[in-house]
Amino acid sequence: MHMVVDNGIDVAPVRERFLQGGTVGSGVRSMILNSWQRSLLLGLSPDQAELPYRPDVDTDVRLVRAADPVLDWLQNRFAGSRMNIGLADGEGTVLARRFGQPSLARRLPPFQVDPGFVFAEHVAGTNGIGLALAERRLCRLYGAEHFAERSQGNACSAIPIRDLLSGRIEGILSFGCPRTDAGPVMDTLITRAARAIERRLLEQSSARERALLQAYLDARRGATVGAHLFDAAGIGVDEPALSGLNGRDRMIVKEKAAELISAAQRGAVEVALCDGRRLTLLSQVVTGPGGTEGVAVEAVLHENGPHPLLTLPGHPGERDLVPPDTSVIPVPRHLLGAPSGQVTTAPPITVRTPEQSREQSVGDAPAPTTADGRLVLVGEPGVGTYAVAARRRLELLSEASARIGTTLDVGRTALELAEMAVPRLADHVVIDLPEAVLRGEEAADPRTGMVRAVSHGTRDDLPFYAVGERVDPRPATPQSRCLDREQAVLVPDLRVSTGWISQEPAHTERLVANGVHSLIAAPLLARGVVLGIASFYRCQSPSPFDDDDRSLAQELATRAAICIDNARRYTREHTMVLALQRSLLPKRLPEQSALEIAHRYRPAECEVGGDWFDVIPLSGTRVALIVGDVVGHGLHAAVTMGRLRTAARNYAELDLAPDEVLTHLDKLVGRMDRDETACTTAGIIGATCLYAVYDPTSQQATVARAGHLPPALVHPDGSVTFPDLPAGPPLGLGGLPFESTDIPLPEGSELVLYTDGLVEHRGRDLDTSFELLRRALAHPDRAPDDTCRAILDTVAPEHPDDDIALLVARTHALDPDRIADWSLPADPARVKEVRAAVIRRLADWGLDEVSFTAELLLSELVTNAVRYGSGPIGVRLIRDRTLICEVADTSSTAPHLRHAATYDEGGRGLFLVAQLAQAWGARYTAEGKVIWAECALQAPSGGLPEATPTDMDWGDLAGLA
Repeated sequence: MHMVVDNGIDVAPVRERFLQGGTVGSGVRSMILNSWQRSLLLGLSPDQAELPYRPDVDTDVRLVRAADPVLDWLQNRFAGSRMNIGLADGEGTVLARRFGQPSLARRLPPFQVDPGFVFAEHVAGTNGIGLALAERRLCRLYGAEHFAERSQGNACSAIPIRDLLSGRIEGILSFGCPRTDAGPVMDTLITRAARAIERRLLEQSSARERALLQAYLDARRGATVGAHLFDAAGIGVDEPALSGLNGRDRMIVKEKAAELISAAQRGAVEVALCDGRRLTLLSQVVTGPGGTEGVAVEAVLHENGPHPLLTLPGHPGERDLVPPDTSVIPVPRHLLGAPSGQVTTAPPITVRTPEQSREQSVGDAPAPTTADGRLVLVGEPGVGTYAVAARRRLELLSEASARIGTTLDVGRTALELAEMAVPRLADHVVIDLPEAVLRGEEAADPRTGMVRAVSHGTRDDLPFYAVGERVDPRPATPQSRCLDREQAVLVPDLRVSTGWISQEPAHTERLVANGVHSLIAAPLLARGVVLGIASFYRCQSPSPFDDDDRSLAQELATRAAICIDNARRYTREHTMVLALQRSLLPKRLPEQSALEIAHRYRPAECEVGGDWFDVIPLSGTRVALIVGDVVGHGLHAAVTMGRLRTAARNYAELDLAPDEVLTHLDKLVGRMDRDETACTTAGIIGATCLYAVYDPTSQQATVARAGHLPPALVHPDGSVTFPDLPAGPPLGLGGLPFESTDIPLPEGSELVLYTDGLVEHRGRDLDTSFELLRRALAHPDRAPDDTCRAILDTVAPEHPDDDIALLVARTHALDPDRIADWSLPADPARVKEVRAAVIRRLADWGLDEVSFTAELLLSELVTNAVRYGSGPIGVRLIRDRTLICEVADTSSTAPHLRHAATYDEGGRGLFLVAQLAQAWGARYTAEGKVIWAECALQAPSGGLPEATPTDMDWGDLAGLA
């Protein structure tokens, strides 16, 4: 019967399928599957019977001495059971065994009984001890989860034992038993036992430190200075020695004392205190009775200036101040990098000491280094090194909080993570992100579509994948394992990491040949979403990564992942807002003959704003130009911009004057502001707008602006001016009028409209921007598109923080030969003359095909003017892209299109105009109104429809016959 494991699936059939090369689905834990894959890559065989054996293994080591009482307790706890308790070192070599039944030692095979057998994964395959070393955590295996056939009948739990000072794995504690005897109590007991062994290891270190302290005090009591000066109460900091300092000064003194201990030599360093006083820390080597070497640190407080016994090399009169019994103690090089304002160091400090104190052991009772010193700290150099490393890790994390995530750019944030880690944690960092994350989306599967986003290190010649290349982590690699576990994975020695090597053997061999030897792979996990992988490598630093480094890398990756996720979300929303805004802007410019137009739109780098522009053809060959800017940024500004642009186009289609268009927009913004304020606490502040209408028949533009910057006018001779137009209030204030101004624009002039993002910049004066714009425009022979490019290159900020909308329009005049106009009184008898003149002019233009249509249109329009209008009547024909027929009168009565009843005698004239014309409408002037209609320059291919009494108002035409 096969053992059923935690997930309720029988592993044995899955294991057999895996060994035969079949596909493994969800029938095995990813930790076990990765270990199986690594075992196969190593060339191990499931039926392998022999394990490496080290007959010379030393079992009298500090780990065994610390673990012996715990192992005895476990043996009593499991008395009578078939439990096998093992203790292995950090390389997987078994150092000690205990059995619940002593008779098991006679029945079990030697590899389960004798110390010296090696169970590291790379030689034994998947097993408890080897897997705990590889995964660096508590691991459980049941029956067929073992790789080797010899272990199929067992269940095993194994957990690392760490040195609490260094965080280094000192060994592995393992429980083994028949798989039918396994139970949840094994995990509880093995965890408690491991913690007990770790505490005993710490007590061993404390005992050595106590011996060092006693040796130091014994030496002091034999010195010429009274022992009461050094009455330390215990291990570590002597609080009475620092009783006169505040909390910040105490912290700094403790940190610098730990650095002196880690230097493992005689040295000195000065500390600047908050109250202006200075304190000197002096260190000397101490040897305990058992031969343990440590360092003691004393403090000398200078109430008024430097201590008289301390001089610096290079000081005037140095030769006279240094007596023969003076020794120069070098300050450790790493102490010179102390933060400004905390520690002041200098070249070697000269310390005056008695001759007999030089290089003497504690047993020789050296004299004190100063006459007023106080013991601050005593300890082993290794412990000091751990303390310094821990403080530096905290400093790195603190600095990372400020330096990672300075922008909302995914790539830049990933690079900031690499820059923080190199060289203080790693020598080289590579970061791989899915392409979806770079676009601001979530990756459905972080293992697919991954590309190298960052490759940063102290050397440029390492053969890592280049930025932009695709990266596909294979299942057994540390990168894939970190995604499975959602935790950082540590590989101390890459030379024996088969999973990492299997990614691409030739490539990884080149990396190893270049000195890359240790790796931490950390997932970039934020809010439950995996965003990528950060891989930390060491190549120049000879020491491999340890668990403290893994924890630090995980913390850095987690903090960076939050920033990357924020940047990803911003990128997604920024892309959405930008797409929305671009969809609301003109896709292409309309066809017209009055202006040659070029345009540019450049969004802000940080956040999209509400700038817009538009080009709207009007009746009579006129063209309207609009630029506007909604105050604010983001989605709200883009939506508001779209609403204003739509409204402005609708008002323009009504052929309203520029000042009237702005008046209507002002009312609209005011209503929108009130609506927003009623729903939320923040309303729309307002918007600015400039509206211009150019008429090629008169060669002048009518311009009005609402709080917007004035346009630039480029004259045909190259001179540039900024017309002084009435500014008008921004849209939304309400209650204030707008004014229109007529500006003459000779043919070949350029009218330049822009938003404030072009000229307003924090690092530049507004007058300077206008001068740059003037210089960029002083080239009248340049095409409008080239002018746009030149303006953006010379005037626009390199990194704009506001949107830029730009329109450059070069004017064209309409040839007078293309215009014909007549004036006649409101007398039906004179209409016949105008009709004849119109037919002749159309014949001169070669438009005989459309003369009948034009005649009908003009007949209806003039009839309406005679019947319903007043004053003299003006008739104008304009030959442009279409034939435009215009009839003006002095009445402001608006025409209305309606459906006439069957027996009505009138009411069909405008209906006929609407049927014959491509477009028609009315606009109001200062003198009255103009009714216009446009028809094609060629008759439709099918000809005109045959007229019937119901199709046209013959009664209206009777007076014009």
